[in-house]
This record gives sequence, C-alpha cells and structure tokens, in this order.
Amino acid sequence: MRFLKSLFCSVLLAATAWAQKADPSFDAIKSVSLAFQKGAVVLTVPPGAHLKASFMEVAKKGGAGTLKVGPLPATDAQDEIGDGVWHGTVRIPLRGESLSGTVNLEVTYQPCTEGEGGVCFPPTTRTLEVRASEIPAAAPAVVPAEKPAVSPVEKTAEPATPAASPSPAAQAAAPAPVSEHSGLFWSLLLVFLAGMGASLTPCVYPMIPITMAIVGAKGSGKARGFALSAMLVLGMAVTYTTLGVLAARSGAAFGAFAQKPAFLIPVSLLFAAFALSLFGAFEIALPQGLALKLQGDGSRKGFGGAFLMGLVLGPLSAPCVGPVIGAVLVGIAQRGDVFMGGLQLFVFALGMGVLFLTVGTFSAALPKSGDWLTRFKQGMGLVVLGFAAWNVRLVVPDWANFAMWTVVMLAGAAVFGAFEAAAGLVGQLRKGFALLMLALALLLGVRTVETFLKVDLLPKGGAAAVADEHAGWMEQDLEGALAKARAEKKLVLVDIYAEWCAQCKELDEKTWPDASVKQWMAQNAVPIRIDTDAKRKDLAAKLQIRSYPTVLLLDADGRELRRILGFQKPESMKAWLEGK
Repeated sequence: MRFLKSLFCSVLLAATAWAQKADPSFDAIKSVSLAFQKGAVVLTVPPGAHLKASFMEVAKKGGAGTLKVGPLPATDAQDEIGDGVWHGTVRIPLRGESLSGTVNLEVTYQPCTEGEGGVCFPPTTRTLEVRASEIPAAAPAVVPAEKPAVSPVEKTAEPATPAASPSPAAQAAAPAPVSEHSGLFWSLLLVFLAGMGASLTPCVYPMIPITMAIVGAKGSGKARGFALSAMLVLGMAVTYTTLGVLAARSGAAFGAFAQKPAFLIPVSLLFAAFALSLFGAFEIALPQGLALKLQGDGSRKGFGGAFLMGLVLGPLSAPCVGPVIGAVLVGIAQRGDVFMGGLQLFVFALGMGVLFLTVGTFSAALPKSGDWLTRFKQGMGLVVLGFAAWNVRLVVPDWANFAMWTVVMLAGAAVFGAFEAAAGLVGQLRKGFALLMLALALLLGVRTVETFLKVDLLPKGGAAAVADEHAGWMEQDLEGALAKARAEKKLVLVDIYAEWCAQCKELDEKTWPDASVKQWMAQNAVPIRIDTDAKRKDLAAKLQIRSYPTVLLLDADGRELRRILGFQKPESMKAWLEGK
C-alpha cells in the first residue's frame, strides 16, 4: 500500500507539472476550432490557451448587403498587460441585411498558450463560408444571449454539437447567480451616483429655473409637484436610454476597434478637453436665448407637457454633463451590450433627476454656489483627467506615460490647494495631501526627462538599480549586435518580442532580471531585443519567427545555434543557455 501511495503521488505531481507547461504542438490554425452555429461565429481553444479580445474581428469579404457583428461576450480573465482574454468557447453573434448566396466571413483572432513555454501567435485571419439564409436578419433577440466564456478550469469547453445538460460538477463550478446580481447592483449604483454628481455641477444650475417654469411646482402642492417632476425626469430618462442603446449598437460594430490607438487616443484627448472645462478653462452651458425662451413659457403644466419637455431637456442638458456621460457612453460602446447600455443610461438619468425631483417637489432654496461646489467640480475634472491618462497607458511610449501622470499630479496638487493658505485641521490635511501630489509630480517629471533623453539624473541604488530589466540590452540593431559579438568573441542572445505579447512581458519581469541568467549573459553573449512584429518586420521571415516570444542563440556570424519558444522560468532559461 505504501508503494502504491507513493506511486500515485508521483503520478499526480508529474501530471500537475505537465499541465502547467504549454502545449508545444499548438497550432494557430489547426488547434483553434472555427465554425458557424445558430447565427454566431464559434471559436474554441483547448485548455491551456486563450484568445485575446483586442484582436477579435469578424468582417464580410465582398458581396452585397451589410453585416453587423456583436455584441462580443465579456472576457473571463486578463493577461499580463491587462488585455481581456477568453478561454474555452467564444460565440460572436451576427446579423445581416440584404445578404444573398454564400457569404465569405473573414475571422481574425489571436491565440496564446499559457504557462511555461507559453507563446502568443500573430493575429490570424481565416475565411468562413456561410449561407446567407443562416445569418439572422431580425432583432438581436433571434440570437440567444450568451454568457461570458468560462475558463476550462471551471467548465469544459462547449462542443461543436449541442451538448447535454451540464454535470453537477460543472454546475457547482459555475458562478453563483447572487454574485452576478450583486455585480449588476453595484454597477448600476455607481452609474446612479454618477448621475447625481453630474446634476450638482454648476453648469446644470441654469436648468433649474427652466424646470420650475415647466413643472410649475410653486403653489400647486407637493404631491402634484412631485408627479410633474417625475414625468419630466422620465422624459429625460427616455432620451438618455436612447443614447445608451445607440452607443451599445455602435459598440457592437467596433468592439475590437475600441481597443486600438486610433480610437483610444482621440477619446483621451476629448476627455482631457472635458477636464479643462471642469477646471474652469471654459464653460459648456445652455445657450442663454434658448434658456430664456424655455423659462418664459410657464403654461406647460400638464403631465404630457412635462414629459415632452423632459424629452427636450435631455439632449439640451447632455452637453452640460458631457465629461460624466461621456465616460459612461464609452464604457457602453466598448462592451456593446444593448440591454445594459439602455439600462445604465436610464439609471444615470434617474440619478441626475434627483435634483430636479427635489426642486420640483419642495421648491426649496438650493445650496448657494460656493467654494465647496467649485472644488467638487474640479475634483470631477481630476478624475476625468486621470481617466484620459490611464486610457492610453498601453499605446504611448514610457516617457509619454510619465509626462501624462506628471500633469495629473500637478493638477491634483492645485485642486487640493498646494498653493493656497490652509486653516484648521481639515485644511492642513488637505494641503499636506496636495504637497504629496506635488512631490510625486516632480519625481515623475524627472523620470519623464530620464526616459526621453535616456540619461540618469538621480542616483539609483538598491532595488532601483535593477528596476530596469532591459539595462545592457541592445535594441533592434541585429547587425550591430553581430559586429559587437565578433569583436568580443561572444554569442548573440536574441529576444524576439511584440508589444501585445503578454508572455514577452512575463519574460521581462521574471526571467531576464534573474541574477544567474544575467551573469551568464554578461560572460557569454551580447543580448539584443528585436520587435519583428512592428519595428523590424524585415527580420521576421529571415529568422523564421512564427510566435512570440522566441529566444534565439546565434554565433557571431549569425548562424542559429538553438531556439526556445515562449515564457521560461529562470532555471529553465539558464539550463537552455548552457545547452543542457
């Protein structure tokens, strides 16, 4: 029995270790199942692999008619660089208009394997032929709503044919409905509070007398004032709900595009402009002539009139709350969920309507505009500016990242009063926090200059001395690395990477900084990093690069001695470097 127990434990440990290693036989085409089922493109990857959401696209190749794609299902995990990924099976619903005959679909996806030896393959495009009659032309309800793809750890990938009822184990592994409802509740609560915050900004105050004129709450009793105010708020909610649905429908068409620099950079510039508006650089307000015209018509006191005027006030007040509603709309467009898009904007309108409902019901004097209201507006501007910087963190150079956060910290220091006199304990604490942000801004500014000019302005020691894992590496210049290797009689260690490759980041963070690996490189090789996906495409074919990361060991004449694919732990990399 003791022998059997030992044998069982050995087999179990070996199986566990094997499961953590990537499958070396994975093929970007053969290993990814692609089919069209029940109005949706269905992709399935085996356990130990995933598909990146940022590269997922479905497009029609030629022919008459139009194709509408999405919404994309929610991702079930994130990779090392923060991109959403899917495990198991992914279903992408389609809808067509005026399609005929055979429709050629071009499906683009990017697969990656996981664990030690994991690699990311370049985006792969495959053609799928589908009969036009199989693509639904009705409302999205024709295609059943899909749940997010579930990790293979939690559930077996869906087969190509309809499957039987899930096993008890699969049911037990599935997320509890209470958790989903809880997440929905907090999401809607956040949007509701955003609507309330938007209604408190000074640029909304001109809408208050218009509301009073339309509702006519004074002298009509609180009950009637409440009812009329509620009808007006419902009218506004209808407008915002329509905006949410339109944003979601458009998001279904460019879900993948919303992750790319061509979309992210203009959006961030727009939010930076919104932040300047909230800081007081310029005001976004309702035209005075239109405001006076609406305010002067106090005859509309019926419920129908209040509702219709709410429909009008919705788009009129939208520019006043652009910084807040813009953030909500961008999130809806990127997810592409039509129902959630409409629901979130409806809840946002209800939150924004709390102020109008209160005024219409009680006719009470509003808090006077003062320092607290100005700081509240500036605080919202700081959040919006931070979002603008965070939104493009993965698509701009490092020095630009440091520069953007320098600006955010400087703005925060000004908002919290770093340059103002402070009185009282609260004021002193606020100013202390502002001075801390100012100090961070100065450090980030120095880091910006260092990164841009590639110089060291501040002494580095301890952990900071080894923080730059690429110190000592050559960049992109293979010809120069070979010349240096010949002069120093060394080998050339080539790290082939791509900016979108999560395993490449993992290699940078966990393997190259290892002391034993660095020692071997210092003694035996000239290390060089080459991006054959974007910067040195001319070397991709020459070096036969098919996946990322790929690590090559060349002699001084450029002849390949050996290669290794994917992420490797330091001990595995050290053994490979030594030829073991």
